[in-house]
Order: sequence, then structure tokens, then C-alpha cells
Amino acid sequence: MTARDFTIFETRDALVAAAAGRIAAILATVGPRGAVCLTGGSTIGPVHRALAAPPLRDKIPVDRLDWFFGDERFVPAGHELSNAAQARATLLEPLGVPAERIHAVPTAAATPQAAADAYARTLAAWYGAGRLDPSRPLFDLVLLGMGADGHVASLFPGQPGVEETERWVVGVDEAGHPPHVARVSLTLQALASSRALLFIVAGSDKRPALSRVLSGDDLPAARVRSMGPVVWLVDRAAAPERPSKDRS
Repeated sequence: MTARDFTIFETRDALVAAAAGRIAAILATVGPRGAVCLTGGSTIGPVHRALAAPPLRDKIPVDRLDWFFGDERFVPAGHELSNAAQARATLLEPLGVPAERIHAVPTAAATPQAAADAYARTLAAWYGAGRLDPSRPLFDLVLLGMGADGHVASLFPGQPGVEETERWVVGVDEAGHPPHVARVSLTLQALASSRALLFIVAGSDKRPALSRVLSGDDLPAARVRSMGPVVWLVDRAAAPERPSKDRS
């Protein structure tokens, strides 16, 4: 079972700086061809901006990386709720990432599931196979946040997407958490096909769910696995008063 690496930072600023530094260090080790799976949410914006500024931007091998998304709101490209639009504005365009290396979820599709199927084909084409090989991860790095209900990407507690074991991407017709718009999400098995996986969690509203994750409750965030360690970087506001012993 994947081990957890859990670190608490006293302030959100310290968390942002540590997360950006960790991300840059991981990406600096990517070989001739690598893939990053990005996340959305309020915490990631400052991390993006730190990565896109000196000195960290100089460590990121832009010419060797393709960029994907762990989930997306089913909204038009450029919409204020779009994870891809946020990432373009705060990270990808400032880094000078070529458009052909940014693989956004095709939300112009007719339905969330149609978009999911199309995105799965995009991932499989980049990977070069339709089945994930345990010895060859899809992503060099997966970034994740966690919702106050314990959801990750757009895999919400009690919804069928959490149980999916065959598909890489699923459509989510009704989000279990605000904003209540349809979504497209990578599945747990796709997220697990990663050399490194990093949670970045901040805010007191996350504390109850994080306490449940560390106590072993069956939330989507507790089910996340990776080929390497699952690293949690957490600010003091989100951390339980007395973190439970890690049961992973």
C-alpha cells in the first residue's frame, strides 16, 4: 500500500513556498519526455505564480513536458470556473508553454461523458497504449487538492466515479460540492499511475475531512494511491489538532 508523507506548515505562505519548491525539484528530474497532471482550486493559484517566477521557473524543463488536468468543470474554455483557464493564466502562459503541449479537457463536447471519452483517447495517444502498465507511469507528477467533503479531482463521496476501475476518465453529471456544475474527472486508477503525487491542502474548512482521512475513513482522498509516496503538504489551519497515526 502507498505510504503517506505528511508535513504541516505554520502558514499558508510557507506551504505555498514549500509546494512550489517541491514541484520544481520533481520536474527538474524528468527525462526526455514527461507529463504533469494539474489541479484547480483556490490554493493552487499562488503555487502556480511561484513556479512561474524566478528562480523556480528556470528549473522547469518546459521543452520536455506535456500538461494535463485531473479534472475540469464542464464549462466553456476561458470560463472563470475553468481549471485550464486558471492554469493558463497563472502558470502555463507565463512559463511560455507551447499550446500543443497543453491538453485541456474538451468541454465543447455534447456531454460530460463524451468529453471524458475524448480525453481518455488523448491520454492514451500520449501514453502510447490503452492500458496502464504498472511499470510505466502515465504521469511524472500528479497535483491534487482536497475538498471539505474529502473529494479529490471531481470524485465525490458516494458517487460512482469513485468506484470506477476500468476507465481512465469519467463524466460527472452532478457535482457533490460547490460550484454545482457538471464535471469531467480522471479516475483513481489514472491518478495512481504516477511517479510522484502531491496533495496541497490549506484552510480550516479542510480540517474535518483531513482528520477523517488520517483516521482511516473511506473518503475519496483516502483512496488515492501512487507508484511513489503520496505526499501531503498541509497548512496549520487544515491540520488536525493531533494527527492520527498514519494507517497506510
